Amino acid sequence: MNHPASGTVRLHRVLRAPVERVYRAFLDADAKARWLPPYGFLGKVHENDARVGGRYRMSFTNFGTGSSHSFGGIYTELVPNERIGYSDRFDDPNLPGEMRVSVILKPVACGTELHVVQEGIPAAIPTEFCYLGWQESLEQLARLVEPEIPDGQ
Repeated sequence: MNHPASGTVRLHRVLRAPVERVYRAFLDADAKARWLPPYGFLGKVHENDARVGGRYRMSFTNFGTGSSHSFGGIYTELVPNERIGYSDRFDDPNLPGEMRVSVILKPVACGTELHVVQEGIPAAIPTEFCYLGWQESLEQLARLVEPEIPDGQ
């Protein structure tokens, strides 16, 4: 069977939250550490220079086994409250290649329409695992950005 060199996943979701809040959740280090790791993983942000050309580095640690993997990249596009683009590369030499992620945000009547495209996923990682991970991440993103909590609560 002939496997492609890399895979692509596309996700679409509507969040009950303003675009400004969703945009900030993608760039704020503490927010990313909270919502981006899939279920069962702890996230840590080691570097986060949220500007075009700026670098970021993160690691996910499997809470059950203690093993971790790290990755990082460069912010390639930032249009406030509209678009985010970044590269992504695993530190593990067994997962070579550079991935590209683009995030498009659009205000809609009930909140924010979100489109995520991740390209260049290493052939060793089945795309369905990436879909599953992103679904869990976006579920946690919704729980972070959707509540309307007044100050003082």
